[in-house]
Amino acid sequence: MPYPPPSRTPSGPRRRTLLASAAGVALLSGCSAGPEDSDGGRGGSPAAADRARARAARDSERLAERYDAVLAAHPGLTETLAPLRAEVVRHRKAFEEGIAPSASPSAPSSSPSPSVSASASVSVPGDEKAALAELAAAERALADRRGKALMDVPGELARLLASVAAAGAAHAYLLTEAGR
Repeated sequence: MPYPPPSRTPSGPRRRTLLASAAGVALLSGCSAGPEDSDGGRGGSPAAADRARARAARDSERLAERYDAVLAAHPGLTETLAPLRAEVVRHRKAFEEGIAPSASPSAPSSSPSPSVSASASVSVPGDEKAALAELAAAERALADRRGKALMDVPGELARLLASVAAAGAAHAYLLTEAGR
């Protein structure tokens, strides 16, 4: 048996329509950041962001030097380490983009081959597994530092740091697996 139609027809918009409209307005207003909120709500100055970028670029350069040292000491690991090292170099370049000239790090090398000076400044264990474990620990430590730095930098740089930290964690995992 069908239900009888309502005795009165409601006038005006329905409750669902009002709720959907209110939600749409809230989303639209939340997506448009004014000039005072262009850094994602963080109060970091452009100079502070440049310093953070320069520091991250230097950290990536030091990590690339570690890769170089391990590659120089253990050439048999080239197939495993070369792609990871290339990513570290790309990370350094990504951090250097957008740095003001006064904050930029000294011109680090971007060559994919190990450098002699880098291998001399970093000690590498004689055992390949131990060398991979040390490299994995360095990747993990840097990923952790970058993850903690996210809260202190503006939006776009925070996204870059998060992405590179995630890549570093993946590198640490791959290096750990390769060392088993």
